[in-house]
Amino acid sequence: MAATRIFSIIGKKGAGKTTLAVALAAEYIRRGRRVMTMKHAHHPVFVDREDTDSFRHFTEGKAERVVLAAPDTRVIFEHSQDDVDPITLATRYLDGADIVLAEGFTASPLPKIEVYRKAVSGGPIYDAEAPEASNWIAILTDDDALDAECIVLRFRDTMWLQLLANLAWDGAKVLNS
Repeated sequence: MAATRIFSIIGKKGAGKTTLAVALAAEYIRRGRRVMTMKHAHHPVFVDREDTDSFRHFTEGKAERVVLAAPDTRVIFEHSQDDVDPITLATRYLDGADIVLAEGFTASPLPKIEVYRKAVSGGPIYDAEAPEASNWIAILTDDDALDAECIVLRFRDTMWLQLLANLAWDGAKVLNS
């Protein structure tokens, strides 16, 4: 079995984390990789409608886990504390991935790509003085003046997506081999 790689895409709210995750996932799929993703949310998640049987299994029946099996989709609903790190989640739920893109999980020790846009926040999350600064693979930004000790790519750069995909692949944490 091939090794699974994992990295995190971080940034302030509205910076473009999901847009970047979708673009990188599509790029890896174009390259023939098996891609899986996860997103860390800070709010309750309701992905089923109240009038469905699966919703009732989960809410009224209080089942620990419910698997909703449809012709081309599977969804797992699970009651769980939010104390699980992204590596544990990837190992438990995303077996067989070539690469896992973890959106969010800013505090985890995963390698990181930060999306930073000047209009969204006053500055990047990256701090060269912080002990975790070595976890940054790159920063993708619209700020021409931004300088950092990690690689800085700009949206205006030609081929930034392909370059970032290569950097993330090489800089990702390898989970197994």
